[in-house]
Amino acid sequence: MSFYSGNRQGCMPGPINGNPLNGLCEKACIQTTKVFDACMKQIQEQNLRLTITPEGTYTDPLTFVSVTQNLSDVTLTNLSVDRFEDRPCFARVTGDVNIPITITFTDATGATGTGTTTITINQDVILYVPQPSIVPYRVVAFASVLGVDGDYVGDNVFELDACITVILRVVVDAEILVPSYGYCKIPQCQEFTQDVCSGFFDLPLYPTQQPVSNN
Repeated sequence: MSFYSGNRQGCMPGPINGNPLNGLCEKACIQTTKVFDACMKQIQEQNLRLTITPEGTYTDPLTFVSVTQNLSDVTLTNLSVDRFEDRPCFARVTGDVNIPITITFTDATGATGTGTTTITINQDVILYVPQPSIVPYRVVAFASVLGVDGDYVGDNVFELDACITVILRVVVDAEILVPSYGYCKIPQCQEFTQDVCSGFFDLPLYPTQQPVSNN
């Protein structure tokens, strides 16, 4: 079994059915990342010129194949947080979101290669920023890139059409007190099998008697 595969005990995460207080047993202190504010920017870039660093030596001309990225490598640089005097919990947040990507291509000989480059998106937004504390807040960035199409210009330069999503978050690492139903009960894994008897063996030994209505 798993939380959602063959679990008949009702001890699984998901939507609450019935009284939400049923089974509530403690106030749990969990260590997590609290998000104070966040905003998202989605843009469509056309003819975005990017110079790649090839992983090897290849023969021109190159032909665009695809774009991939490592989401964990996104960085935020040149960060500036300027609070508003008349709105002390809000600030102008500016910075550059750097999104490393890998472009896959084929060269004139048909060999497949890759090259790395970085897309930089400037952000200039207003966000809720908490007051200074012993545990400081952080401004972090997430970004995702979908390379729609690309053309090779020459000298390791590609022109890329891309859909880009950038999310900025103001966060702090904290201990949060939350209502809890206790520890999760981890069921045994359900092994994949084509055994024809598996469904039969899962049946109860005796039938369950249903209550009879007198109406």
